[in-house]
Amino acid sequence: MSATSALLLRSATVVSTRDGSHSPATDVLVQDGVITAVGPGLTPPDGARTVDVTGRYLVPGYNDMHAHPLGRGGDVAATLELMLVHGITGYRQMSGDLDLLKARASGDLRFPAASPALLAMPGPLLTMLNTATPEETARTVRDQVAAGADFVKSAAMTKERFFDAQAEALRLGVPIVGHLPGGIDVLRASRLGMKSIEHFGSGLGVLACCSTDEHAIQRAAGQGQRLKLPKIRLPFLGGVVDRVMGAVMRRIVLNPVNLNKPEDVALVDRAVRTYDEERTRELAEHFVADGTWHVPTLIRQRTSKLCDDPAFPADPDLRYISRATLKTWNGAVATFRKKFGPEQRATFAASHRYEYDMVRVFDEAGVGMLVGTDSSGAVWVVPGAALHDEIDLLAEAGVPPLRLLRMLTLSAAEFLGTTDSMGTVEPGRNADLVLLAADPVEDAAHLHGVVGVVRAGTYHSERDLTAAKDRLAAARAVD
Repeated sequence: MSATSALLLRSATVVSTRDGSHSPATDVLVQDGVITAVGPGLTPPDGARTVDVTGRYLVPGYNDMHAHPLGRGGDVAATLELMLVHGITGYRQMSGDLDLLKARASGDLRFPAASPALLAMPGPLLTMLNTATPEETARTVRDQVAAGADFVKSAAMTKERFFDAQAEALRLGVPIVGHLPGGIDVLRASRLGMKSIEHFGSGLGVLACCSTDEHAIQRAAGQGQRLKLPKIRLPFLGGVVDRVMGAVMRRIVLNPVNLNKPEDVALVDRAVRTYDEERTRELAEHFVADGTWHVPTLIRQRTSKLCDDPAFPADPDLRYISRATLKTWNGAVATFRKKFGPEQRATFAASHRYEYDMVRVFDEAGVGMLVGTDSSGAVWVVPGAALHDEIDLLAEAGVPPLRLLRMLTLSAAEFLGTTDSMGTVEPGRNADLVLLAADPVEDAAHLHGVVGVVRAGTYHSERDLTAAKDRLAAARAVD
């Protein structure tokens, strides 16, 4: 893989992410990582690298809008490169810490050349550990915003503290995104400005709102959401509490479904049995009116709720995963099988099927949606490759090819407010691009045919991508 200050992609078919129209035999000139000209018969400057891409379809680079490549251990550089060679040129980091934010602010947060762009990042996740009181909640949010957080993310917190965090974040002009606490008034959170709901809220989340028995289910879900922490944080207890919460979060990352108790599964079953599409449609209309986005992460939902599906350990993309990680994932499967009987597993599978219905209804209603995977660390979710799994699942749910292309590209830019620099193949946009072998508007499966990637002006050919994948797989084989 090589870089030059100027690159000319000759005779591409440029696909518009706005309306799906095609501009065949179009040249794209890139200088210093930015698209400077788009049109037929362009003359490159002296010394420019020219690549003939006749017959290829050119689109903006893909964006994984829910990923965790930073801060979860492992080989970060390898994870980032694995994402890039699968066509991901940008990602929204969904967990962070104050040190990462400070390093970014000072210019000390550096990444390898073969890496997607970090598009946005929060501070530490909001949990019951750092949001015990209204005052602590507000202080936690202020500290993150002061350190440069692009958003704050709700994880394991109570519904009361969620609204405290939301109020403080919005007061400071920073969006709140993430999970929905059990029993929360979802429409209130949406109306007050929740920017994006991840994994349909996680847990019961949005599914409860689609039930004709919503209020009773939400009341029950709101009970038992308190983590029993000491009211007085004595010095010798601090480390114990931190370790306990850290262990809980690691289990949530691996497979949150395994944390369910029998009463939790019973509530999911109740929501499944009372699911109503008309209520789902009404909910979607509220999300549209409020401007609340969704990142379904169907692949994450599938691998969590169908954890013991024999197709997962047979996935050829596991060649990119270390033996240590596979051992951990197989341990999660063993827990899943031991903890849940056939009826409970059937309940999880049914709830997942309704998530496809929610995606379809949301899409038809015009709810803003983004593509995300929840890699790295989640059971059976392979960084990079999982984005293509997500494409297939969204297509299975009924999302049309053009809408999928937009979700991967222009919608991400609209969500971030960066349409002047990404999301389209136009002058002035960052030179983060994907070359496809076939028309992505014709068939969603064609979004998998990545035969070239341009990242910040550096061209990675199909041969380069294949060689990198083989190298990354070989490295994992000896881990």
